[in-house]
Amino acid sequence: MQTGAWLIAGLGNPGRGYALTRHNVGFRVAEDAAARCGVTLDQNKFKARFGTGRRGGRRIIIAQPMDYMNRSGPPLRQLADYYNIEISQILVIHDDLDIEKGQIKFKEKGGHGGHNGIKSIMEAFSSGGFPRLRIGIGRPAAPMDVTGWVLGKFTAEEQRFFGPVIESAGLSVLTMIDEGLPVAMNRFNQKQVL
Repeated sequence: MQTGAWLIAGLGNPGRGYALTRHNVGFRVAEDAAARCGVTLDQNKFKARFGTGRRGGRRIIIAQPMDYMNRSGPPLRQLADYYNIEISQILVIHDDLDIEKGQIKFKEKGGHGGHNGIKSIMEAFSSGGFPRLRIGIGRPAAPMDVTGWVLGKFTAEEQRFFGPVIESAGLSVLTMIDEGLPVAMNRFNQKQVL
């Protein structure tokens, strides 16, 4: 059995206007994982929306920073300090341009790869030593710029495509909590067949 509390953080931008954008896929996976764990995201503190629960005898906190993406770090730092959670026990879920659309990949630690949310978290903790769950959204076809792509809303076809991806990612979070990061990496770090 795994020990120690987990802080599960899905990244996105607050507000209804951003709800169905590619950049908010982290929010959606966090919501899926929360539903699977029976955690209600009904608390608001430290500029974050979050809920707490227990799974397998360990505490879990599932959160969505409610500042903009490029300021995700301070809310997560405050939550981690409040609940006394080590950086290695913070899973950050985020969109990734450099992974094929629909693919999910765990990563133990690393740099920010140009992702402003990850950059903010690294600055807040003075470290990149936190695991991530990256959700591939692919890159835009020219001439659309990257900002327009990530802040663009999913098309109806993409919505249908990403439904099973979000469910698989939510399930992968539970696998990580229950069986550990190496098991989750081995099971989910492969091309999604949809």
